[in-house]
Amino acid sequence: MTQEELFQTLSKYGVVPVIAIESVEAALPLADALAEGGLPVAEITFRTAAGGEVIARIGKERPKVILGAGTVLSVENLRAAKASGARFGVAPGTNPEILAEANRLGLPFIPGVVTPSEVEEALALGAKIQKFFPSEASGGLAMIKALAAPYGHTGVKFMPTGGVNLGNLEQYLASDAVLCVGGTWIATKELIASKKWGEIRDNCLKAMEVVRKVRGSK
Repeated sequence: MTQEELFQTLSKYGVVPVIAIESVEAALPLADALAEGGLPVAEITFRTAAGGEVIARIGKERPKVILGAGTVLSVENLRAAKASGARFGVAPGTNPEILAEANRLGLPFIPGVVTPSEVEEALALGAKIQKFFPSEASGGLAMIKALAAPYGHTGVKFMPTGGVNLGNLEQYLASDAVLCVGGTWIATKELIASKKWGEIRDNCLKAMEVVRKVRGSK
Protein backbone atom coordinates (compact mmCIF):
# COMPACT_ATOMS: atom_id res chain seq x y z
CA MET A 1 0.00 0.00 0.00
CA THR A 2 1.47 3.33 -1.07
CA GLN A 3 1.39 6.38 1.16
CA GLU A 4 -1.35 7.89 -0.98
CA GLU A 5 -3.42 4.70 -0.78
CA LEU A 6 -2.93 4.56 2.98
CA PHE A 7 -4.16 8.11 3.50
CA GLN A 8 -7.12 7.45 1.17
CA THR A 9 -7.98 4.44 3.33
CA LEU A 10 -7.79 6.48 6.53
CA SER A 11 -10.03 9.09 4.92
CA LYS A 12 -12.53 6.40 3.90
CA TYR A 13 -12.83 5.06 7.44
CA GLY A 14 -12.86 8.58 8.88
CA VAL A 15 -11.95 7.45 12.40
CA VAL A 16 -8.65 5.99 13.57
CA PRO A 17 -9.04 4.40 17.01
CA VAL A 18 -6.15 5.54 19.20
CA ILE A 19 -5.36 2.71 21.56
CA ALA A 20 -3.02 2.25 24.53
CA ILE A 21 -2.94 -1.49 25.22
CA GLU A 22 -1.13 -3.10 28.13
CA SER A 23 -1.59 -6.78 27.26
CA VAL A 24 -0.34 -8.64 24.21
CA GLU A 25 -2.96 -11.32 24.97
CA ALA A 26 -5.66 -8.74 24.25
CA ALA A 27 -4.29 -8.00 20.77
CA LEU A 28 -6.34 -10.46 18.73
CA PRO A 29 -9.68 -10.00 20.54
CA LEU A 30 -9.19 -6.25 20.08
CA ALA A 31 -8.43 -6.63 16.37
CA ASP A 32 -11.49 -8.83 15.93
CA ALA A 33 -13.73 -6.32 17.74
CA LEU A 34 -12.52 -3.51 15.47
CA ALA A 35 -13.04 -5.59 12.34
CA GLU A 36 -16.50 -6.74 13.44
CA GLY A 37 -17.40 -3.09 13.99
CA GLY A 38 -16.40 -2.25 10.42
CA LEU A 39 -13.35 -0.27 11.50
CA PRO A 40 -10.26 -2.44 10.84
CA VAL A 41 -7.73 0.32 11.51
CA ALA A 42 -5.99 1.60 14.63
CA GLU A 43 -3.14 3.64 16.02
CA ILE A 44 -1.46 1.52 18.69
CA THR A 45 0.45 3.91 20.91
CA PHE A 46 3.94 3.36 22.21
CA ARG A 47 2.82 4.64 25.62
CA THR A 48 2.92 1.05 26.83
CA ALA A 49 5.67 -1.56 26.65
CA ALA A 50 3.35 -3.89 24.74
CA GLY A 51 2.76 -1.55 21.78
CA GLY A 52 5.29 -2.97 19.35
CA GLU A 53 4.48 -6.59 20.13
CA VAL A 54 0.75 -5.93 19.79
CA ILE A 55 1.30 -4.46 16.32
CA ALA A 56 3.44 -7.46 15.35
CA ARG A 57 0.91 -9.98 16.68
CA ILE A 58 -2.05 -8.39 14.91
CA GLY A 59 -0.03 -7.89 11.75
CA LYS A 60 0.80 -11.59 11.63
CA GLU A 61 -2.57 -13.02 12.68
CA ARG A 62 -4.99 -10.37 11.37
CA PRO A 63 -3.15 -8.82 8.39
CA LYS A 64 -6.26 -7.06 7.05
CA VAL A 65 -6.30 -4.75 10.06
CA ILE A 66 -4.31 -1.60 9.22
CA LEU A 67 -2.16 -0.60 12.16
CA GLY A 68 -0.07 2.46 12.83
CA ALA A 69 2.25 3.21 15.72
CA GLY A 70 1.37 6.22 17.86
CA THR A 71 3.30 8.37 20.34
CA VAL A 72 6.48 7.92 18.29
CA LEU A 73 8.79 10.23 20.21
CA SER A 74 12.25 9.09 19.08
CA VAL A 75 14.09 7.59 16.15
CA GLU A 76 14.36 4.42 18.22
CA ASN A 77 10.55 4.35 18.59
CA LEU A 78 10.23 4.85 14.85
CA ARG A 79 12.58 2.00 13.98
CA ALA A 80 10.75 -0.26 16.45
CA ALA A 81 7.46 0.70 14.80
CA LYS A 82 8.81 -0.15 11.36
CA ALA A 83 10.27 -3.44 12.61
CA SER A 84 6.95 -4.42 14.20
CA GLY A 85 5.17 -4.02 10.88
CA ALA A 86 3.36 -0.73 11.49
CA ARG A 87 1.94 0.73 8.27
CA PHE A 88 2.30 4.33 9.49
CA GLY A 89 3.57 6.39 12.41
CA VAL A 90 2.00 9.21 14.40
CA ALA A 91 3.46 11.68 16.89
CA PRO A 92 1.98 14.36 19.15
CA GLY A 93 4.56 16.87 17.89
CA THR A 94 6.87 17.58 14.96
CA ASN A 95 10.44 16.31 15.26
CA PRO A 96 12.51 16.92 12.10
CA GLU A 97 14.87 14.05 12.93
CA ILE A 98 12.01 11.56 13.18
CA LEU A 99 10.39 12.80 9.97
CA ALA A 100 13.69 12.50 8.11
CA GLU A 101 14.14 8.93 9.32
CA ALA A 102 10.53 8.07 8.45
CA ASN A 103 11.16 9.30 4.92
CA ARG A 104 14.34 7.21 4.75
CA LEU A 105 12.49 4.12 5.97
CA GLY A 106 9.55 4.73 3.66
CA LEU A 107 7.10 4.80 6.57
CA PRO A 108 4.20 7.25 6.15
CA PHE A 109 4.29 9.60 9.11
CA ILE A 110 1.76 12.01 10.64
CA PRO A 111 3.44 14.62 12.87
CA GLY A 112 1.55 16.68 15.42
CA VAL A 113 0.89 20.41 15.01
CA VAL A 114 -1.14 23.08 16.74
CA THR A 115 0.24 26.42 15.44
CA PRO A 116 0.84 28.03 12.03
CA SER A 117 4.61 27.75 12.50
CA GLU A 118 4.32 24.03 13.20
CA VAL A 119 2.10 23.54 10.15
CA GLU A 120 4.75 25.25 8.03
CA GLU A 121 7.57 23.23 9.57
CA ALA A 122 5.77 19.95 8.92
CA LEU A 123 4.95 20.99 5.36
CA ALA A 124 8.59 21.91 4.75
CA LEU A 125 9.51 18.40 5.88
CA GLY A 126 7.08 16.87 3.41
CA ALA A 127 4.19 16.03 5.75
CA LYS A 128 0.86 17.06 4.24
CA ILE A 129 -1.17 14.95 6.67
CA GLN A 130 -0.80 16.40 10.16
CA LYS A 131 -2.20 15.45 13.55
CA PHE A 132 -3.92 18.42 15.18
CA PHE A 133 -3.33 17.74 18.85
CA PRO A 134 -4.67 18.29 21.44
CA SER A 135 -7.65 19.27 19.35
CA GLU A 136 -10.41 20.41 21.68
CA ALA A 137 -7.96 22.01 24.12
CA SER A 138 -6.43 23.96 21.23
CA GLY A 139 -9.57 25.44 19.71
CA GLY A 140 -11.02 22.39 18.00
CA LEU A 141 -12.72 22.75 14.65
CA ALA A 142 -12.65 26.55 14.75
CA MET A 143 -8.85 26.47 14.99
CA ILE A 144 -8.58 23.87 12.24
CA LYS A 145 -10.67 26.06 9.94
CA ALA A 146 -8.51 29.05 10.82
CA LEU A 147 -5.36 27.09 9.94
CA ALA A 148 -6.89 25.75 6.74
CA ALA A 149 -7.61 29.25 5.46
CA PRO A 150 -3.97 30.17 4.68
CA TYR A 151 -2.65 26.63 4.22
CA GLY A 152 -5.47 24.69 2.57
CA HIS A 153 -4.13 25.32 -0.93
CA THR A 154 -0.96 23.40 0.00
CA GLY A 155 -2.98 20.21 0.26
CA VAL A 156 -2.54 19.91 4.03
CA LYS A 157 -5.18 17.85 5.84
CA PHE A 158 -5.56 17.31 9.56
CA MET A 159 -6.21 14.37 11.87
CA PRO A 160 -7.67 16.06 14.96
CA THR A 161 -7.15 14.01 18.11
CA GLY A 162 -7.87 14.80 21.73
CA GLY A 163 -11.40 15.51 22.89
CA VAL A 164 -12.98 14.16 19.72
CA ASN A 165 -15.93 11.91 20.54
CA LEU A 166 -19.21 10.60 19.17
CA GLY A 167 -20.91 13.88 20.10
CA ASN A 168 -18.72 16.13 17.93
CA LEU A 169 -17.55 13.58 15.34
CA GLU A 170 -20.04 14.67 12.69
CA GLN A 171 -18.89 18.29 12.83
CA TYR A 172 -15.24 17.33 12.47
CA LEU A 173 -15.84 14.95 9.57
CA ALA A 174 -17.89 17.54 7.71
CA SER A 175 -14.83 19.79 7.36
CA ASP A 176 -12.86 19.54 4.12
CA ALA A 177 -9.71 20.21 6.16
CA VAL A 178 -10.14 16.98 8.14
CA LEU A 179 -8.80 13.75 6.64
CA CYS A 180 -9.91 11.66 9.60
CA VAL A 181 -10.03 11.92 13.39
CA GLY A 182 -8.15 10.09 16.10
CA GLY A 183 -10.63 8.47 18.46
CA THR A 184 -9.50 7.52 21.94
CA TRP A 185 -13.09 6.71 22.99
CA ILE A 186 -13.43 3.69 20.71
CA ALA A 187 -11.30 1.28 22.74
CA THR A 188 -10.22 2.74 26.07
CA LYS A 189 -7.77 1.09 28.45
CA GLU A 190 -10.70 0.34 30.74
CA LEU A 191 -12.74 -1.38 28.02
CA ILE A 192 -9.75 -3.48 26.98
CA ALA A 193 -8.84 -4.40 30.57
CA SER A 194 -12.46 -5.42 31.19
CA LYS A 195 -12.51 -7.41 27.92
CA LYS A 196 -15.61 -5.55 26.79
CA TRP A 197 -15.09 -6.51 23.15
CA GLY A 198 -18.78 -6.14 22.34
CA GLU A 199 -18.78 -2.56 23.56
CA ILE A 200 -15.68 -1.78 21.50
CA ARG A 201 -17.38 -3.32 18.46
CA ASP A 202 -20.50 -1.23 19.10
CA ASN A 203 -18.40 1.94 19.44
CA CYS A 204 -16.97 1.20 16.00
CA LEU A 205 -20.42 0.58 14.53
CA LYS A 206 -21.74 3.87 15.93
CA ALA A 207 -18.74 5.80 14.63
CA MET A 208 -19.10 4.28 11.16
CA GLU A 209 -22.78 5.25 11.10
CA VAL A 210 -21.68 8.87 11.48
CA VAL A 211 -18.98 8.47 8.81
CA ARG A 212 -21.52 7.07 6.34
CA LYS A 213 -23.97 9.87 7.15
CA VAL A 214 -21.39 12.60 6.58
CA ARG A 215 -19.20 11.15 3.86
CA GLY A 216 -21.19 8.31 2.36
CA SER A 217 -18.15 6.12 2.99
CA LYS A 218 -17.96 2.46 3.93
